[in-house]
Amino acid sequence: MFNWLKKMVGDGNDRAVRQIQPLVEEINALEQEYKALSDAALQAKTSEFRARLEQDAELDDLLPEAFATVRETARRTIGMRHFDVQLIGGIVLHQGKIAEMKTGEGKTLVATLPLYLNALEGMGVHLVTVNDYLAKVGAGWMAPIYHFLGLSVGFIAHDTSALYDPDYIDPKANPEDQRLVHWRPCQRREAYAADITYGTNNEFGFDYLRDNMAYEAAQMVQRELNFAIVDEVDNILIDEARTPLIISGPAQKSSDLYRQMSVLVRNLRRSTVTLKQIKDEGMEPDGDFLIEERSKSITLTDQGIEKLERLMRIPEGESLYDPAHYEKTHYVENALKAQFIFHRDKDYMITLEGEVVIIDEFTGRAMPGRRWSDGLHQAVEAKEGVQIKNENVTLATITFQNYFRMYSKLAGMTGTAYTEREEFGKIYDLDVVIIPTNKPMVRKDLPDQIYRTEQAKFQAVVREVQEMIEVGRPVLIGTTSVETSERVSDLLRRTGVQHSVLNAKQHEREAGIVAQAGRKSMVTVATNMAGRGTDILLGGNPDGLVDDILAAQGVKFEAATPEQLKAAREEAIRLTAAEGGAVRELGGLHIIATERHE
Repeated sequence: MFNWLKKMVGDGNDRAVRQIQPLVEEINALEQEYKALSDAALQAKTSEFRARLEQDAELDDLLPEAFATVRETARRTIGMRHFDVQLIGGIVLHQGKIAEMKTGEGKTLVATLPLYLNALEGMGVHLVTVNDYLAKVGAGWMAPIYHFLGLSVGFIAHDTSALYDPDYIDPKANPEDQRLVHWRPCQRREAYAADITYGTNNEFGFDYLRDNMAYEAAQMVQRELNFAIVDEVDNILIDEARTPLIISGPAQKSSDLYRQMSVLVRNLRRSTVTLKQIKDEGMEPDGDFLIEERSKSITLTDQGIEKLERLMRIPEGESLYDPAHYEKTHYVENALKAQFIFHRDKDYMITLEGEVVIIDEFTGRAMPGRRWSDGLHQAVEAKEGVQIKNENVTLATITFQNYFRMYSKLAGMTGTAYTEREEFGKIYDLDVVIIPTNKPMVRKDLPDQIYRTEQAKFQAVVREVQEMIEVGRPVLIGTTSVETSERVSDLLRRTGVQHSVLNAKQHEREAGIVAQAGRKSMVTVATNMAGRGTDILLGGNPDGLVDDILAAQGVKFEAATPEQLKAAREEAIRLTAAEGGAVRELGGLHIIATERHE
């Protein structure tokens, strides 16, 4: 009965897509008319739309014409045309919903449609993504569309802010990548005053906190939170929803206690009996402490407390938990966490300057400037023997969940949202719509292979890599930590397999590594960094080959003539197109996930 009814009326997602179809047909009906417009006439559309808004027109009234304008502008400026399914995605985003789009369906291009339409009101719109690199590349790639139509584009990052200016050339940027060279540095307030601003969830959130600490309005950088499109929305609004953004100031010094406790806890031994066994089976712990992995918490056993009291030379008859000693329990707890829960090259890394830098567990990226609170960061510094910086006291804090709920309108994009649609609905009042793919999905998802030991698993990974490169297929090996990526890299190196590594330590080489990861027999080992918003082109990216072709001719990129650059780019396009076809024949990019991320 249910299946028959579903066939008759369709499920909710099918209905949502069908209801949008008439708008898509309206946009398509305008295509030939807009193609015939001169550049000046097409550019004049922005002024026309704004004038109509002032005369009480609604954004929905302008949608078909605005989307047709963006589609034609994209074709003229960056050589890309929005497919019908991308128009559907753009409409869903404008409606304040989440568009679930499969990998490779062009989310970056889709976002230009609702961003342009909503920017016409002049209240500012934000595109939020997971890291500075993706924000800068995405904005720089799409900026020619907005600029052609008379809209300004800003970009904010951890240590910079900029406006898109096609007449400006950044001397520090990679000249091969046109997406990165036209960013003119500006004040942060200017970047937010732009019609469209790209940035990361962290930066938008921290700027909000700083604005709330400002003494006068002139010090504030953000405008009212109007409309935001959140890329990788499941990662930001669900996985990291309760992650607090904290602005803190220095508190008291206590370096000696951190060092003292760091040494003492190394004498403690973890219980092999788990908390679950104690609760379910009534077993007794056989060590000094218990670890709850999921919540990252540690509980001292009676045996552990007694051992610590002896090590700390607490007088007989007194307890660690007496008022005279209770303050030290905070240092003990942090020292235990630093020693037994937080691991180097997984949860954090040590820079050449001796700084403890957190690694984002969801993206695999280093987060310079971020510090764990409540003394945990100092405990890790003590464990690693580096300089212990002063503790911090919290001055302002907000979670991503609370920050993004303040926008007047919120939308999101991701490849995986439908399974979490109930949470999106309850917490953010956001519906999820699955956008059809432009072409049938041809990716083959194979079943998991389970091994008894890690050693056996990694040996199997190496064997599979060798089999793939023998036939010429590129391979991407996914890991969840810097530590694991370096372990896999070491195994490959020992077996003579040439490869590249993309993790938090190599973030500056990210563009070059990703650009060529789809070339024949190329092997790339990556943490989560390669899984969020990065495009791997089969056959490689021609932009990344231009420098190599010129170098083979004995010409430096900076010294090349326009004719040499043009010839090198044409050769790069020819090579990557030919190689891309060969890689497709072989079956495309082969991906090996070495472990499942929680």
